[in-house]
Amino acid sequence: MGLNADFSQRAAVHAAGLPWMPSPTPGVARRMLDRIGAEVARATTIVRYAPGSHFSAHTHDGGEEILVLEGVFSDERGDYPVGTYIRNPPTSHHTPGSDQGCTIFVKLWQFDLNDRTGVRIDTGTRQYLSAPGRPGAEVMPLFRDDREDVRLERWMAGTEIVLPAPGGMEILVLEGDFIEGGETFEWLGWLRLPAGSTFRGTAGACGAKLWMKAGHLARVQTAPAPGA
Repeated sequence: MGLNADFSQRAAVHAAGLPWMPSPTPGVARRMLDRIGAEVARATTIVRYAPGSHFSAHTHDGGEEILVLEGVFSDERGDYPVGTYIRNPPTSHHTPGSDQGCTIFVKLWQFDLNDRTGVRIDTGTRQYLSAPGRPGAEVMPLFRDDREDVRLERWMAGTEIVLPAPGGMEILVLEGDFIEGGETFEWLGWLRLPAGSTFRGTAGACGAKLWMKAGHLARVQTAPAPGA
């Protein structure tokens, strides 16, 4: 399966308006943003767990990145409320689920395959920092290495934002809205810009809170083909 699979092109999805598609696991549904592959895939997805739903134990050969959007996500290591950022690196394993139900943003097979750094951050307990040289913008760093930079950002109402993206950029709206390319991105609006582009946008009347990743599209990691 290929969905928004040309990483040399801008891609935009307004995920809040998409239908939920059932997954092979009962009680778990998905809104797909980009995908290369079938069930083992390089994928960016909004995933909803019904109360009491769980996956069986499994290993993430290509790594898994998660942001909890609603409810409480859980595995054998703990319970993760709204705003928790998780990185399960390649070769990690767990048994995920949700007793009360939850919605999460998930990225699969997008790690450096040698990465072994696990991350669990409750962003509700961390402070935002002023973005150097960018009035009206605040940042909360989540993860950074020589390949990618992951963070939350807050933009004050009406702030004009210009961000070079030599290695590409991805943005998910968590609160508020922004305008880019004449298009308005509201809650769960997702924008992906290719390597070598520049983001030019303006925060809406209530400002915006965003998950952002930059640098990772300079080299696109994919899952192995079946039987490879």
